[in-house]
Amino acid sequence: MFIFFLTASPRYSPSQIVQIMKSISAKVVFREFPEVREQLWGGELWSDGYFVRSVGDKVTSEVIRRYIKYQHQEQLGFDF
Repeated sequence: MFIFFLTASPRYSPSQIVQIMKSISAKVVFREFPEVREQLWGGELWSDGYFVRSVGDKVTSEVIRRYIKYQHQEQLGFDF
Protein backbone atom coordinates (compact mmCIF):
# COMPACT_ATOMS: atom_id res chain seq x y z
CA MET A 1 0.00 0.00 0.00
CA PHE A 2 1.27 3.45 -0.92
CA ILE A 3 0.15 6.68 0.70
CA PHE A 4 1.10 9.94 -0.97
CA PHE A 5 0.69 13.37 0.55
CA LEU A 6 1.18 16.15 -1.97
CA THR A 7 0.33 19.70 -2.81
CA ALA A 8 -0.92 20.49 -6.29
CA SER A 9 -2.06 23.43 -8.33
CA PRO A 10 -5.85 23.86 -8.51
CA ARG A 11 -5.33 23.81 -12.28
CA TYR A 12 -5.34 20.00 -12.12
CA SER A 13 -8.18 17.86 -10.83
CA PRO A 14 -7.40 15.05 -8.37
CA SER A 15 -8.19 12.48 -11.07
CA GLN A 16 -5.72 14.13 -13.47
CA ILE A 17 -3.01 14.10 -10.81
CA VAL A 18 -3.60 10.42 -10.04
CA GLN A 19 -3.55 9.57 -13.75
CA ILE A 20 -0.23 11.42 -14.21
CA MET A 21 1.34 9.78 -11.14
CA LYS A 22 0.25 6.28 -12.18
CA SER A 23 1.40 6.77 -15.77
CA ILE A 24 4.85 8.12 -14.92
CA SER A 25 5.52 5.62 -12.14
CA ALA A 26 4.46 2.66 -14.32
CA LYS A 27 6.79 3.78 -17.12
CA VAL A 28 9.71 4.06 -14.68
CA VAL A 29 9.05 0.67 -13.07
CA PHE A 30 8.67 -1.09 -16.44
CA ARG A 31 11.82 0.56 -17.78
CA GLU A 32 13.90 -0.32 -14.71
CA PHE A 33 12.37 -3.77 -14.14
CA PRO A 34 11.00 -5.14 -17.45
CA GLU A 35 10.33 -8.54 -15.88
CA VAL A 36 7.61 -6.99 -13.70
CA ARG A 37 5.28 -6.54 -16.68
CA GLU A 38 5.32 -10.28 -17.36
CA GLN A 39 4.29 -11.09 -13.78
CA LEU A 40 1.27 -8.77 -13.74
CA TRP A 41 -2.28 -9.73 -14.56
CA GLY A 42 -2.99 -8.04 -17.89
CA GLY A 43 0.35 -6.19 -17.79
CA GLU A 44 -1.04 -3.28 -15.76
CA LEU A 45 0.85 -2.01 -12.73
CA TRP A 46 -1.96 0.01 -11.14
CA SER A 47 -5.60 -0.80 -10.49
CA ASP A 48 -8.30 1.62 -11.61
CA GLY A 49 -9.23 2.82 -8.12
CA TYR A 50 -7.81 5.49 -5.87
CA PHE A 51 -8.76 7.48 -2.78
CA VAL A 52 -8.34 11.25 -2.51
CA ARG A 53 -8.98 13.32 0.59
CA SER A 54 -7.83 16.74 1.67
CA VAL A 55 -6.23 17.23 5.08
CA GLY A 56 -7.53 20.01 7.30
CA ASP A 57 -8.55 20.84 10.86
CA LYS A 58 -10.32 17.60 11.78
CA VAL A 59 -9.07 15.36 9.00
CA THR A 60 -5.45 14.57 9.78
CA SER A 61 -3.01 12.24 8.10
CA GLU A 62 -3.68 9.73 10.91
CA VAL A 63 -7.43 9.80 10.21
CA ILE A 64 -6.72 9.04 6.55
CA ARG A 65 -4.34 6.21 7.44
CA ARG A 66 -6.98 4.64 9.71
CA TYR A 67 -9.61 4.93 6.96
CA ILE A 68 -7.35 3.22 4.44
CA LYS A 69 -6.44 0.48 6.92
CA TYR A 70 -10.11 -0.11 7.69
CA GLN A 71 -11.00 -0.29 3.98
CA HIS A 72 -8.31 -2.90 3.36
CA GLN A 73 -9.46 -5.01 6.28
CA GLU A 74 -13.09 -4.89 5.14
CA GLN A 75 -12.41 -5.58 1.48
CA LEU A 76 -9.66 -8.16 1.78
CA GLY A 77 -10.35 -9.69 5.16
CA PHE A 78 -6.76 -9.06 6.24
CA ASP A 79 -5.44 -7.42 9.36
CA PHE A 80 -2.48 -5.21 8.47
